[in-house]
Amino acid sequence: MSAGTGSAGARLKKPSWKDPRLLVGILLVLASVVGVISLLGAADQTTEAYSARESIAVGERLTTDKLNRVKVRLGDVEQHYLNPESGLTEGLVAVQRIGKDQLLPRESLGRLDALDRKPVAVTIDEALPGQAVAGSRVDVWVALPDTRNGFSEPTLLLPGAEIAQVTTGSAALGSARSTVVMVLVPDEQMPKLLGAQANKAKISVVWNPGGAGR
Repeated sequence: MSAGTGSAGARLKKPSWKDPRLLVGILLVLASVVGVISLLGAADQTTEAYSARESIAVGERLTTDKLNRVKVRLGDVEQHYLNPESGLTEGLVAVQRIGKDQLLPRESLGRLDALDRKPVAVTIDEALPGQAVAGSRVDVWVALPDTRNGFSEPTLLLPGAEIAQVTTGSAALGSARSTVVMVLVPDEQMPKLLGAQANKAKISVVWNPGGAGR
């Protein structure tokens, strides 16, 4: 009987601090606590960045009144976005369209003299599809006047031109309402479009769902 009691006492003996199983258990608990603390700390690493209060068109100058300050988690890509800490350099313009509430990528900003696309107003009488909005792409076709008081066969002048803005124009009495489409024109194509407008060519704008072009 005494032998059995001694055996049970040996089994119920409190573990020693030198017991490797106890040390491993303590290390596992500590590692778990450290992991949770690190995870919570990483989840709370937010930074301030700028977002567009309203859509910003290509060529539009950036000022702080057009921007909101927002808290975001950008991680390793933080340096690619404009933020209040780095400040807003004087004279910056958008070189790519920035949508409402979007963050401002640094690659979308530049100087006006470096902008190789300029907005040009094209007035059309035909209706545009609902998909032809700022930021979408259109093909611009031009038909020059011919010698018979008509127009020559249309040619594609600007494939996949980006729309900067669409404005519905006023209608004269008895005439259809016109639409003014601001399209972004590369510098090398500018003389052709302006020449077509000066020669009273018929200019048509066709929505390009594929977005091909520049």
